[in-house]
Amino acid sequence: MIRKLFFALLALAIVVLVGLGIVVATHKTRPAPIASAAQDDTAKLIERGAYLSRAGDCVACHSVPGKPDYAGGLAIKSGLGTIYSTNITPDKTHGIGNYTEAQFADALRNGVRADGANLYPAMPYPDFVKISDEDVHALYTYFMQGVAPSDYAPPQTALTFPFGVRPGLKVWNALFTTDAGFTAPAGASEQIARGAYLTESLGHCSSCHTPRGLSMNEQALDSGDAKFLTGGELNGWPVPALRGMAHWSQQDITDYLSGGRNSTAAVGGEMTAVVANSTSHMTDADLQAIAAYLKSLPGAAAPTAKLDPAASQQTIARLTAAKDLSTGERLYLDNCGACHFVSGQGAARVFPHVDGASVVNAKRPDGLLHVILAGAATPSTAKAPSVLPMPGFASRLDDAEVAELATYVRQAWSNQAPAVSAKDAARVRASLHK
Repeated sequence: MIRKLFFALLALAIVVLVGLGIVVATHKTRPAPIASAAQDDTAKLIERGAYLSRAGDCVACHSVPGKPDYAGGLAIKSGLGTIYSTNITPDKTHGIGNYTEAQFADALRNGVRADGANLYPAMPYPDFVKISDEDVHALYTYFMQGVAPSDYAPPQTALTFPFGVRPGLKVWNALFTTDAGFTAPAGASEQIARGAYLTESLGHCSSCHTPRGLSMNEQALDSGDAKFLTGGELNGWPVPALRGMAHWSQQDITDYLSGGRNSTAAVGGEMTAVVANSTSHMTDADLQAIAAYLKSLPGAAAPTAKLDPAASQQTIARLTAAKDLSTGERLYLDNCGACHFVSGQGAARVFPHVDGASVVNAKRPDGLLHVILAGAATPSTAKAPSVLPMPGFASRLDDAEVAELATYVRQAWSNQAPAVSAKDAARVRASLHK
């Protein structure tokens, strides 16, 4: 998954702590496992490493169209400048072909390159530190022997001072990361323990679904902290809480991760790439394990409306009668009703609900406005090969109309979200062209 979060106040930690001359010890690197080649079934290791790289969504961040997979060059925009992903093919000049397994493990788990320089935390090493020795070994084998080397030299990241001072990242790492490996939740079943491992390490779900601190650090790194996976925001999109997920069954979660849709929802925003590149390639057993783990967590408040049948019936009656319509009602019937219907319930596994949907009821309307303006499309996956597109209405509706439509959807049926202004619509429209 493309992780565009970065560290808006990283400068504060760098300048203050480094300026004060505070010396912070770097993390101790766990030694990479030493395995005898005679004991390894290399083909199986490569196959396993390829699977694990999908679980970690490595291809999404380290690939760009027109270049070989893993050759890097993806531009990750942040408020501090543009960060370019690196070449992680086994090329010895531009990639990681000269990395030992210990150096590979250090980069993966601690964000330290072979030359000792620190990686920017756009690389989710605060979560990858929990990857097991066995999985590190399989990943190393895959990247060194199962990936074709590419001599592509990605653009170099050159952030302005003080963000470009990589040694300052040692301070950030000491403050906000840990050396601890994975520990299963107490009393967890084998399935839930597996789901916890995938979620907390390779899946790095916390990097988007856990709130960020003032220095843009994840406020929790495992389920032992009540803030873990309680949701937040990503590039203006609401990021839902994953704890308990009372509104979805375990099968709903599995369906969503495998095919980008379930009986009530369809994937959108950054999660579209996660499903396309990562979770749709995982086994049903692993997806069921992730779902079981999420369902096992004590619940957190989610940005969804409590369904109100009486309020929903009032909306349905007005839309069905189609008399003396408000501007919002007219815009909904003209642009949305054919797919989402007067009920706001859509069609199972085809058109998502808008009554009670988290993206509709989010405090900030940016995600909903983005979908109205730019549209959306489900990815084509093995279990759901058909692409189901929603058209964007940026060329059809002006900012005032987009705001009227969004406000109506956010306050119709059971929804009770704040109104949207034309300025909100204009801001999101402008972001589409950046």
